Amino acid sequence: MTTLQFFIGLAIAIIIYFIITYVRLNKAVTNLTQEQFIEGYRKAQLIDVREPKDFKAGHILGARNIPYSQLRQRYKEIRPDQPVYLYDQNTGKSSRTALFLKKKGYTQLYQLNGGFRTWTGKVKTKN
Repeated sequence: MTTLQFFIGLAIAIIIYFIITYVRLNKAVTNLTQEQFIEGYRKAQLIDVREPKDFKAGHILGARNIPYSQLRQRYKEIRPDQPVYLYDQNTGKSSRTALFLKKKGYTQLYQLNGGFRTWTGKVKTKN
């Protein structure tokens, strides 16, 4: 096998991985615009999956902090029979959170498209 064949094979494998991940993610979570997010999050469980220091620096009003790093120990704090609205700084951790919760039987999973960095609504900070 030549080096070129190796890199072509590697590139194909990476592309397939990203396609599979994208399809799995789309089945696990519904991306919402800020307007759609605002319409529904008051009737749902609003979960910020960022680390506590980021949460304290500013979070969406009414959100609970369950950091992604603690998710395996704390996911049972989230009720599976109610909608779950997730967000993080971008969407990486909230996407992985949605995949994890989907495997645990949660079905009503939503995330803020663009994450907290794009949020222009009400924010609460802790001093």
